[in-house]
Amino acid sequence: MKKSINKTKTAAITITVLLMASITLTAIIPVQAQYTNTQSGDGGRLPAGVTPDVRVATYPSLSFRPDPIGVGQTLLVNMWIHPPTANSRRLTGLTVTLTKPDGTKEVIGPMETYRGDGTAWFEYVVNQVGTWKLKFDVPGQYYPAGNYTSGQELGYSSYGRVTSIAKSCYYEPSSTEEQELVVQQEQVRSWPGSPLPTDYWTRPVSSINRDWWPILGNWPSWNYRSQYSYGGPYVLAPKTAHVVWKRLGGQDSGLAGGELGQLSFTSSPGTPSLIYLGRAYQTYTKPGVGSVAACYDIRTGEIYYEIPIAAGGVTPTAISSLVSDAIAVAGATGNLGPTIRLLSIGTRLIEIDPYTGAVLQAYVAPGTPGAMNSGTLGPMNVTGMPGVLYNDPYVMSVQNLGGGRGYRLINWTAEKMCKGSTAVGYEDNFTARIISNITWPYSSLSTTTDFNAGVAVNTASITDGATDVTMGTRIWGTSLKTGQVLWNVTTTHVQYSGSTAVADNGKYCFAVRDSYGGMLAAWDLFSGKLAWETDLEYPWGFAGAYAVASAYGLVYRFSYAGVYALDWDTGKIVWRYATPTNPYEMAYADPILGTLHPFNSGAQIADGIMYVANSEHSATQPIARGWKLHAVNATTGEGIWNITGSWGTPGAIADGYLTASDAHTGYMYVFGKGKSATTVTAPDVVVTKGNGVVIRGTVLDLSPAQPGTPCVSKESMTTQMEYLHMQLPISGVWGNETITGVPVALTAIGSDGKVYDLGTATTNGYSGVFSLAWTSPTEDTYEIIASFGPDDSYGSSMSTTTVSVGPAPETPQTPEQIAPPDYTWTIIGTGIAVIIAVALAALLILRKR
Repeated sequence: MKKSINKTKTAAITITVLLMASITLTAIIPVQAQYTNTQSGDGGRLPAGVTPDVRVATYPSLSFRPDPIGVGQTLLVNMWIHPPTANSRRLTGLTVTLTKPDGTKEVIGPMETYRGDGTAWFEYVVNQVGTWKLKFDVPGQYYPAGNYTSGQELGYSSYGRVTSIAKSCYYEPSSTEEQELVVQQEQVRSWPGSPLPTDYWTRPVSSINRDWWPILGNWPSWNYRSQYSYGGPYVLAPKTAHVVWKRLGGQDSGLAGGELGQLSFTSSPGTPSLIYLGRAYQTYTKPGVGSVAACYDIRTGEIYYEIPIAAGGVTPTAISSLVSDAIAVAGATGNLGPTIRLLSIGTRLIEIDPYTGAVLQAYVAPGTPGAMNSGTLGPMNVTGMPGVLYNDPYVMSVQNLGGGRGYRLINWTAEKMCKGSTAVGYEDNFTARIISNITWPYSSLSTTTDFNAGVAVNTASITDGATDVTMGTRIWGTSLKTGQVLWNVTTTHVQYSGSTAVADNGKYCFAVRDSYGGMLAAWDLFSGKLAWETDLEYPWGFAGAYAVASAYGLVYRFSYAGVYALDWDTGKIVWRYATPTNPYEMAYADPILGTLHPFNSGAQIADGIMYVANSEHSATQPIARGWKLHAVNATTGEGIWNITGSWGTPGAIADGYLTASDAHTGYMYVFGKGKSATTVTAPDVVVTKGNGVVIRGTVLDLSPAQPGTPCVSKESMTTQMEYLHMQLPISGVWGNETITGVPVALTAIGSDGKVYDLGTATTNGYSGVFSLAWTSPTEDTYEIIASFGPDDSYGSSMSTTTVSVGPAPETPQTPEQIAPPDYTWTIIGTGIAVIIAVALAALLILRKR
């Protein structure tokens, strides 16, 4: 049986190759004369008494995987017949019979093949352990003579093609042998998943790492709108203040000194409008050249191209993807992959090559519908309001009909409409792009539009005719589907600014300026009823940015009393983020928190983090000290990191990198993860056993902004970056900061492969140097590995060295010493004898006298 199956598989592969060849041949055969035939192209049973002009023997094939398979796992079953049918025809009534180990049978079908190739497939979850049997049955299929819906020929002459379209054809019934499938208790392992990266990574991302897709979002996302300031769910953002690289804008900033005293200059170096596949796109001024449309690497700043605007350079503002339905084989899915175009949507639709910056197509808006073969795109944006790419590839634009005839809301697609399975690219006739075209009561599309709800909101001030004082606001909602006004209400609340208004989560909200302190008010998008009113802190809650944001079910207000997050459903204040400062530095006093830094600019939100900077409406000179760029948890209001400068709205975010414009220094900074380098050394001599050795090394930052400087802890990152880039003291503004280093794991591996954990050393935060003393337990040659693991600021790095430990020197043998004779008592005795002798002599002399 197995040999039969192998033969079947071999035949199947051969048939598939031949099938591909036959399809290729079919593509170049001249189109035949057309015949009128209303039949569907589905095969049917052979009518009684009908003799077909041609009978075609069929050869069925059945394949399934995996085999063996674990119980409860999904089986993929493929089947096909040879020869295949023509492009407009398909086989019907196909069945696969499964005989389970307990003898019960289950019939899958009837099923139909794809048109033209005679193939079909299904998935099935096996539920019994044991040997299964599968059999594929093809009933007879009859096709009357004539052409069908796509005008293709009747069949195939190569491998069974019928060349005459005037002949009827019958595909004969056939069946495979029963094929065995083994179902076991043990699960069959699938391809291992690709865990999300924690280390430094770059583009392009291998297709093997398909599980990374949730973090590979580009900027702006398809649903990004300036009122939301939210990059979407797939954008990765930086978790520390680590600066990767920076670029000076067209004008220097900061203190000029001398006669100007404490006065300083500010400028805006700008940020990119778009990031795609790790490439940032931005318009900036290049000395000696002027404004250029530039593309550069978001990780390194490497410039890919700079095209002068005067020479036709265009900076894109939107990303559009076309996933073609043109396929080589029926039943295949997306084998040609997506086609990406970067777009600029304004008074012209401009398509830009992502890699060269070349303008592929540029269509102007003449004001009246028309074909694009003259280079015109028809009715888009003649009012000066850019079209809105609200859900890639769909765009809404307002057309002014002119002559007082009113306006039309055009809902159209920025990509080419695929035609069947042959067209790939962009449509050359604008009318073919139009999805809907309705009468619209306004000259533009309101910026406060909730495309998910399908409602646009407009407002108008209500003024006292006698005093010209604003007394309230009229608010009304209009359907994007019909152009009809859904509701129209008035309120005594005076809108602080139209830039504080946003429509999202089924409600419309704006900041109120007639409140005692400050207020946000919201109305239901579908009924116009007042949903909630929420007061902000007195006295500075009323003043704030001409900006708003919305994300994670919250609406955000930026004020001189701090940043507020309110629940869209209830209006309840979920959190408030305020930044107290030195009492003599600012004038904005809070009864509880004291003196505060103001927030007078918008934010950018991605990856659960809000990036927002301190600023004033009209900053006085000298510029206030202590203003910072803040990273705040967007759902809890907890501060994550901050850094001096970046006075202005943060820019585009993608791949874990944030761009921010610093008016104080004139630099655009890019924050995110950088590369690191680890070194390790040990004595170059053989160390005797029992003697310790000192292992030394460094862990340094390789980022272009500060190459060769020490890597530091997350807690010290702001102090380090402010010291390196903002000329602040290394001990912090108040002299109370200490920079700490990073951990380095040290490991020794003996010649026998045995691993010794030597422990963890911490680098010196000011030098990047680490050291660790170690005494080898045995004589050996060891490989010493120093490893710095990845964190939120740096990618990992490691280095190795060698330590050789030799035997301890032998203890020298001391020769036995012969003890010299001890003459002590002899000497003493001799002395005593002499003394006695002298005494006796003296006595004798005395007697003689």
